[in-house]
Amino acid sequence: MQITATGLSKRFAREWIFRDLTHTFEPATATAILGPNGAGKSTLLNTLSGQILPTQGAVQYAEAGRAVAVEDVPQRLAYAAPYLELIEELTLTELIRFHTRFKPLRPGVSAGQLITLMYLEKSRHKLIRDFSSGMKQRLKLALALYADAPLLLLDEPTTNLDRTGVAWYQEHAAATLAGRTVLVSSNVPEEYDFCTEQLLITDFGAQAAR
Repeated sequence: MQITATGLSKRFAREWIFRDLTHTFEPATATAILGPNGAGKSTLLNTLSGQILPTQGAVQYAEAGRAVAVEDVPQRLAYAAPYLELIEELTLTELIRFHTRFKPLRPGVSAGQLITLMYLEKSRHKLIRDFSSGMKQRLKLALALYADAPLLLLDEPTTNLDRTGVAWYQEHAAATLAGRTVLVSSNVPEEYDFCTEQLLITDFGAQAAR
C-alpha cells in the first residue's frame, strides 16, 4: 500500500506538531519515524493512517495502482501501540475470536496457532484484565503482526516488554513484514533496526518549517 503525504501539517491550538511534510511511503517498505519523546511521532502516525485529520496538506492512498479512499483505510490497517485498549472483560480466546471478526488473521494462521506463537497456551482462558503489562503488549503486537492487512503501524512496540519479549517482537516482526508497508514510531534502535528508511520528525517541526 502506498501513502503519499503532501504538505502535511498538524496543529493543536497554536502549537504546530509538524509542518510541510511531503513524503511517499512506498509499498513493501519499512520506515522508522524517529524523534524524541513528545515530538509528535504518534500524532504523525495517526494522521498518516487517516485517524486524525491534518490541519493542512493531504494524504493519499493507493493499493495495486488504484486509489483507496480514506474511509477504506481502516480495513487495510493493522496498528499496535501501548495506548490502545484491550477488552479486559474477555478471556484471551474470546478476545481473539472477537478481534478477528473485524480483522482476520493472515492465511494459514488460526486463533489457536496465534496463542501458541505468543507462548500463552496456559492463559487461553484467562481474563485479559489479569494479564501482565508485558502479556498485553505481546497480544497487541501479535494481533497486528499477524493481521491480514497490507499497512502495519507500530508505535513504540517494545513498551512493557522484557528482554525475552523484545526478542520475541524482533523474531515475529521479521517473519511478517514482507510485502507490507510498515511504519515504526520509535527512538529505540532495537525496535526499528529492520527498517530500510528513516524519517526524522524534527525535520518538519515549527522551526524547520520557517
